[in-house]
Amino acid sequence: MTSLVAEWPPAPADLTLNTNDVHVCCTFLDRPREQRNALWLTLAPEEKVRAGRFYFERDKHRFIVARGVLRALLGRYLEVPPEEVAFTYGEHGKPEVAPASAGLQFNLSHTQGVALYAVGRGRLLGVDVEQIRPLDDATKIAGRFFSSWENVAFRAVPDPQKPTAFFNCWTRKEAYIKAIGEGLSCPLDAFDVSLAPGEPARLLRIRGSEAAAGRWSLYALSPAADYVGALVVEGGDSRLSCWQWR
Repeated sequence: MTSLVAEWPPAPADLTLNTNDVHVCCTFLDRPREQRNALWLTLAPEEKVRAGRFYFERDKHRFIVARGVLRALLGRYLEVPPEEVAFTYGEHGKPEVAPASAGLQFNLSHTQGVALYAVGRGRLLGVDVEQIRPLDDATKIAGRFFSSWENVAFRAVPDPQKPTAFFNCWTRKEAYIKAIGEGLSCPLDAFDVSLAPGEPARLLRIRGSEAAAGRWSLYALSPAADYVGALVVEGGDSRLSCWQWR
C-alpha cells in the first residue's frame, strides 16, 4: 500500500477555520468493509444512486469512501452530522456547501486510491492529485493541452524527470480550472504554470497577464509516495495546514 507523507500529521478533532486558513487533508480510499458501511449510511440518496452506477466494485467502494469522508470532514466545520451536509452544484458542476451563507469553500480530487480535500472560507480554491507514472504519449498530450511556454519548458526537462514535470503541470492546471469553476470553458493553454521538478510552484500568467496570475496562490503538494498534488487559492495571504484523515 502507498504510504502517506510522514510530515502530514493526523487531522485534529477540533477543526477551526479562520479567514486566512486553508486546510488540506489526504486519505486512502481503500478501506475495510466496516468503515465503508459506516460511511455508506451517511450518503444522500442521490449519492447512493451514483455509487450503484459504477461497473467495478473497487470504483464503487472508492466513491463511497471519498464522499463519506468529505461529509465527515465538512460536518466537523459546520458542526452538523455528516448525513446533514447538503450540496448545490454550479453551472459547470462544481459542488458547493448549502446554504452558501456558511461561507465554506471546498474542493476534492482523487486518483488511484488517494484523495485530497481542500477547505477554506470566503475564497475560491481548487485541488488536484495524480499518481506519477510514465506516459508513452506525454509529449503528444502536452502539445495538445499545455501552453506554448509550458511545452518549451517541458521539452527542456531531462527525460528521467519528465513524468514528474508532466504531472506537476497537469495537476496545477487542473487545480486552477477547478478553482475558477468554469470547467473546460477555460482552455488549459490559456494560462502558464511552472512545472520543472525542484522549482517553486507558480501560476505565471493568465491569458498573458502576470497581474491576473498574481491574484492567485499556487502550492505544490506531496500527499503520498509517487503522487503529486496542487492547490490553487484565491488571494496571497493563505495559512496552509496539511493533515492525514484517518
